[in-house]
Amino acid sequence: MTKSINRLLVANRGEIALRVMRSANALGIETVAVFSEADRGTPHVLFADRAICIGPSQAALSYLNIEAIIEAAVKTGADAIHPGYGFLAENAAFAAACATAGLNFVGPSVEAIELMGSKRESKIRMLAAGVPCVPGYSGKDQSDEILITEAATIGFPLMVKASAGGGGRGMRLVASPEELPGALASARSEALSAFGSDELILERAIIRPRHVEIQVFGDSHGNTIHLGERDCSVQRRHQKVIEEAPSPAVNEALRARMGEAAVLAAGNIDYTGAGTVEFLLDADGSFYFMEMNTRLQVEHPVTEMITGLDLVDWQLRVARGEELPLTQDEIEFEGHAIEVRLYAEDPTRDFMPQTGEVLVWQPENNEDLRVDHALAEGQEISAFYDPMIAKVAAWGPDREDARRCLITGLNETPLLGIRNNKSWLVNCLQHTTFADGEATTAFIGDHADELQHADIRPAQALAVVLLALRHAPDAGPWASTGVMSWPFRIDFGDAEVVGISVDMRDNRHFTVTFADQHFEELALDEDGQLTIDGQLIVATTVIAGNAVHLEYDGVSVCATEIMQQDSAAGAGASDGRLVAPMPGRIVRHANEGDAVKEGDIVVVLEAMKMEHEIAAPFDGLLTDVSVEVDQQVTGRQLLAMIEAED
Repeated sequence: MTKSINRLLVANRGEIALRVMRSANALGIETVAVFSEADRGTPHVLFADRAICIGPSQAALSYLNIEAIIEAAVKTGADAIHPGYGFLAENAAFAAACATAGLNFVGPSVEAIELMGSKRESKIRMLAAGVPCVPGYSGKDQSDEILITEAATIGFPLMVKASAGGGGRGMRLVASPEELPGALASARSEALSAFGSDELILERAIIRPRHVEIQVFGDSHGNTIHLGERDCSVQRRHQKVIEEAPSPAVNEALRARMGEAAVLAAGNIDYTGAGTVEFLLDADGSFYFMEMNTRLQVEHPVTEMITGLDLVDWQLRVARGEELPLTQDEIEFEGHAIEVRLYAEDPTRDFMPQTGEVLVWQPENNEDLRVDHALAEGQEISAFYDPMIAKVAAWGPDREDARRCLITGLNETPLLGIRNNKSWLVNCLQHTTFADGEATTAFIGDHADELQHADIRPAQALAVVLLALRHAPDAGPWASTGVMSWPFRIDFGDAEVVGISVDMRDNRHFTVTFADQHFEELALDEDGQLTIDGQLIVATTVIAGNAVHLEYDGVSVCATEIMQQDSAAGAGASDGRLVAPMPGRIVRHANEGDAVKEGDIVVVLEAMKMEHEIAAPFDGLLTDVSVEVDQQVTGRQLLAMIEAED
């Protein structure tokens, strides 16, 4: 039965909303954007044919508000809803609400979403269908006693997983029986907060596997096919950061076996639309079903790049009741594609999400490079949503060409104003293990120190020299002969103020000396251009107030001059003051008067879809708790005070 789609509401935000709207427009379908107060005037809102506000900035009151989205669709005359990914994309109640309102939900059936949304129920169904699964426990009895007993049977190490989960939330790797009770408690808490269900499953931990997923598509005419695999092994916190297609670990025979298993999984539940069957691939070639994502994936561009297909176009056609455009035998693969996820986060601080204003964003685009984003210069990155801000993907005739194209594309895409993981991603792509196609899910953990390494001192020195030059009157602050020395107190964005001095000789040569006596030499050439080691400095720079933001030689830094009288700038946990690392919501906290030991969790803050634990820096007494559960706090707001033991 054909169902016309004339006006499509996209129940999402940012880059995926834009991505869906472009394909809809190509099919002659009008689009409707929804937005929260935090997203008013952002690119996805401006791109749509119509736009409507659905609530406050908090996702729970806007993008997760089913009633508000259905009402927006009715008000704007939409006849279909595309959920994008994240938010309500795998919410069976949302799909049901669309059906009740007479709206065409661009996705699978309510029953498929419900079944595959439960790791426990889906695993039972897949085992019955003959799909290989990881040995574990998926029973209804959720008591600690049963889970601990079953864990002993499974053996350690094992994984504790939220049954309704995704994105690594509610997931814990447990190495020994002693760790299990604490892991069960914390996984339950996080799962309940994230998904509204604290149901857990246990699985044998497959050590150093590959994470390989198969893109499947089904229609309402009984056709189900796959579009090859994606390797998503490079992850941090169980969240993917680099994806590629095809997998360097999968040959044609293995692809056929995995594809057959994925099609079996999808066909067994009469799946319609785009879906992804995720497997763990062991070193011996064995693979095991993990879960099925009943939506379009973040990493779908790499599949599009090697197949030449538009997966959103296919979604819309299937939702209209059409048959799949191609059969399995007609699917062809060409070349290799690699995608990275660009996050507003600080890799040097355990990937802590970051907020701030985008001062410079100049994405590189060419025939073989694709940048999916919804960023604009001057836009504020808030703490209300996921910290992923863009996806950058490259295609090449082979894997090495794609890898090099992606590295170049990242290096030639400046992003200033907000800390991000761009240079860390380049380090990953350049690492020998990744370049050789040998990365497993252990890659980031195994090479954490190497991946963090970056020579940031030249960029920092350049920023400090630019700060020094700002103080110069037209005639220059420097003596024409001899040496002029200027002291600075600089915050490089990690809340630690460092002392730096800048010496200038002959109005031409600068020596920047750091607190640890490391120094960098810079100079002005005859044309007045700054150089390092005689090489002309090519940098992207923005000066805002007392801060210099710049990107040089693949490294981004922000240097803020701290005035001498600002004695509080470096205050922090060392004096017993626990402050919020970013804006967010208080999930839980210890009680005033509690005795705490170093490392004890005092406050848990939720921001950018993650929980951040703030621990006691030393043994002491909790003398003050300044916040309440569910309270919204700002960055660096005082949360609690600890008085050290005598």
